Amino acid sequence: MKKRAASAGVAALGSLLSFGWWACNQAAADPVDPYRLPREEMVRVQLAGRDIADPRVLAAMRKVPRHRFVPQDSLVQAYGDYPLYIGQNQTISQPYVVAFMTQALRLKGSERVLEIGTGSGYQAAVLAELCLEVCSVEIIPELSERARRILTELGFANVRLKVGDGYRGWPERAPFDGIMVTAAPSHVPQPLVDQLAPGGRMILPVGENYQNLVLIERTPEGITRREVLPVSFVPMTGEAQKNSGQ
Repeated sequence: MKKRAASAGVAALGSLLSFGWWACNQAAADPVDPYRLPREEMVRVQLAGRDIADPRVLAAMRKVPRHRFVPQDSLVQAYGDYPLYIGQNQTISQPYVVAFMTQALRLKGSERVLEIGTGSGYQAAVLAELCLEVCSVEIIPELSERARRILTELGFANVRLKVGDGYRGWPERAPFDGIMVTAAPSHVPQPLVDQLAPGGRMILPVGENYQNLVLIERTPEGITRREVLPVSFVPMTGEAQKNSGQ
């Protein structure tokens, strides 16, 4: 449900064209998994070539087939360094943003993670490779149903999906060791902070016209907050918009 991060820059169009040509050639080289080489190149250049160093995150990004979560007419662009439109006025984030936000949660494998904004389902799939359970809330029913179908086809049995307004999280399944919000509210929703377990981390874009990823931690001393990356996401709708003056 996201738009591009600032790091994508103005070179996206040229990157799209060159990557599409490259991916078409690589597809012919591996008939078993025609997207394996583009996926590995994505990890090598876009992620490991920047500041994504967590080996588990890199392995998850290398494994999850991003092309399964994008529209048919965008398949050749699936592993490019830019977001892609998925319908319903929503996008799937560029791979770097997915990896950056995932790495920020510092997942070890035993956590329960809440995702607000299922969107295509790709971020949920990456998280599912890294934690015990993913609980994902999506306000648009059509997107949630499509994500459910794809995640089921790919065998992700540890993802729980819910249609609803994510502003108040998923209190029935709280607390969560990690929370990720993939649409931008103007402020940090207090119900999400309240559902963060001791030692837990939450990352979300905050702001209206200009946003920053904000990392929140619940420590023994209390709640800490710091800005970590300028980004541009679609706005969080529903109750978040009604409470935008907070």
